[in-house]
Amino acid sequence: MTYQEKKSIVSLISAILIFGSFCLYMYPQHPQGGLESIETLRFWGSFVVVLTLVSIVAHIFISIIFNIVFRITTREKEPTFADELDKLIDLKANRNSFFVFVLGFLLAMGSLVVYQPSQVMFMIMITSGFISDVTGSVTKLYHYRRGV
Repeated sequence: MTYQEKKSIVSLISAILIFGSFCLYMYPQHPQGGLESIETLRFWGSFVVVLTLVSIVAHIFISIIFNIVFRITTREKEPTFADELDKLIDLKANRNSFFVFVLGFLLAMGSLVVYQPSQVMFMIMITSGFISDVTGSVTKLYHYRRGV
């Protein structure tokens, strides 16, 4: 298995674990007020902001740990350059990831159009962000395994 495949698998697993553990942590803190109360909107706003920050920091930390473990176990340095194949795979993964996120964003805005509570919009946006992250990692893994 190549460095890029291992990195894609680690990224996929870490995205699932970060999102799942953060949701389990935040679930008990959900306010019991009405659907459109200020506390509910504050909860969802803080959910998005804190999840974004935690996810960025955790991905950086996991990437550093992965590179250290990879170097210790294989006694190889991580690749310092990206060839055309790597760039093409990154572009395809980013395209698929952005497509999923934009589709989720449009669904979230559509939920407001059909008079759904604002909570639904936040849930759709958060879920689409998670699914887009997973889609990017799965796309990279697929193309490194099967080719472009």
